[in-house]
Amino acid sequence: MSDGFKSNGAIYALFGGTFDPIHYGHLLPVAALAEEVGLQRITLLPNHVPPHRPQPEANAQQRLRMVELATENDPLFSVDERELHRTTPSYTIDTLEELRREQGSDTPMAFIIGQDSLLTLHYWHRWQSLLDYCHLLVCGRSGYADRLDTPELECWLDAHRTTDVNALEQQPNGLIYLAHTPLLDISATDIRQRHHNQMNCDDLLPKNVQQYIQQQGLYR
Repeated sequence: MSDGFKSNGAIYALFGGTFDPIHYGHLLPVAALAEEVGLQRITLLPNHVPPHRPQPEANAQQRLRMVELATENDPLFSVDERELHRTTPSYTIDTLEELRREQGSDTPMAFIIGQDSLLTLHYWHRWQSLLDYCHLLVCGRSGYADRLDTPELECWLDAHRTTDVNALEQQPNGLIYLAHTPLLDISATDIRQRHHNQMNCDDLLPKNVQQYIQQQGLYR
C-alpha cells in the first residue's frame, strides 16, 4: 500500500531493500543523507523476490513487520508494501515506472542505493533507464571500491553526477549524487550469522527489531 505522499517541490525519496533484517547500517546513513540533501520523507520499499541476491530467510510479512518496528517512532520514514504483493521478481525499474505515473512527470523523485549497488548497477534489469524516472542518491559503503568497472561506466557516472543538492529539486530525474554519509560496517548477513551463533546484536539494530527476531525464532 502506498503512503500517498505527494511532493510540493520536495524530493520524493525511496529506499528499497530486502531488509532481512533492517539494521542501523540501513537507517543511520539514510538519516544522514536526509540531513545532507534536505529530504523530508523517505519511503522504504521492502523487496519481495530480489532478483540479484539469495532469497531472504525471513518471510515477507516478517520483514515488513521489522521495517515497521524500526521506523514506527520516526516521522522521516514511511513504508510502501507494493513490492511485497508481487509474485514476480522485484525489478526496481518496474516500481519506478509505477511510482512515476502516480507522482506525475514533474515531481523530483530519487532512489537511494549504496555504493555496492552503484558498482553493480549495470547488471540490473534495464539499468540504463533508471535515470529516466529518478535521481540516484548514493550512500558510501565501507570496504567497497570508489571507481566503476570500466571507463564507459565512469563516463556515464560523470555525465550524470552532480554535487549541487539544489539541482535535485530543480529537475524530476536524471542526476546522480554521491553522498558523504557515514561508513558503517554492518551487514544483514553478519547479523544473521551472529544470531545463528547466539551472539549479541543489540548495537547493530533497534531493540524492538531484535526482540521481534527473538520472538519469531528467526536466523537460528
